[in-house]
Amino acid sequence: MNAVLISAEELRESTEENLRLLDVRWQLGDPEGPQQYQNGHIPGAVFVDLDTELAALPNPAQGRHPLPDPEQLQKCARSWGLCAGDPVVVYDALGGMSAARAWWLLRWAGITDVRILDGGLPAWLRSGGALATGVEPDPELGDIELDPGRLPVIDADAAARWEGVLIDARAAERYRGEQEPVDPRAGHIPGAISAPTSENLDEDGCFLPPELLRRRYSDLSGEPVAVYCGSGITAAHAIAALAVVGVEAALYPGSWSQWAHDSKRPVATGA
Repeated sequence: MNAVLISAEELRESTEENLRLLDVRWQLGDPEGPQQYQNGHIPGAVFVDLDTELAALPNPAQGRHPLPDPEQLQKCARSWGLCAGDPVVVYDALGGMSAARAWWLLRWAGITDVRILDGGLPAWLRSGGALATGVEPDPELGDIELDPGRLPVIDADAAARWEGVLIDARAAERYRGEQEPVDPRAGHIPGAISAPTSENLDEDGCFLPPELLRRRYSDLSGEPVAVYCGSGITAAHAIAALAVVGVEAALYPGSWSQWAHDSKRPVATGA
């Protein structure tokens, strides 16, 4: 399995040619990612807009962040300068919570050498890394040819009848139905287990060591695994954590934002 993570120290010391850096700073309800990028980013990084480049337009039938059209994704990837064989590193400032969407999507689209900067921009700064400000010059247009469908995906019907382990990666209070700040119904998909994405990280926003991640997911016992969250963003982070310990998991892209809008779908609450 290809490496999932790269440390800030490894990135600083990297001599890989044509390494592409993608800044994927995004947070639900916060439109300031582009400004944060201009205020300071890793030199050479290209800003990637999660809402418009890593997702199709939101709609109740598909959720808040449907998978993008493959042709549009390829157009965006070329605008970031990606060419065949280029190694890619993605980062954010939230422990990889949004960058993991780019990691998953590019691997789903056939790019095998994509890594998440472990700890994101804060780890880069702690390692002594420099920042650039403003906007980088547009990279030379890339020629990447994407090949979508290289990672497993499930839809709502498959989630409803899933016979393996279905992980809900949202905060535990949303899983239990105690809070629902975004979607029309509170609760979780019946049969799903709660495993909040945030618990994959340490106090510095870095992924837990593999032995701790392995212990966290030790009860999977070889069963098929699928993951959902609110809209398919932080679920990708859980899939990355599982990949670190050698477990392949499918993504339910529509996630709760699709499920909760369909009144025919049952909802469970509590633990």
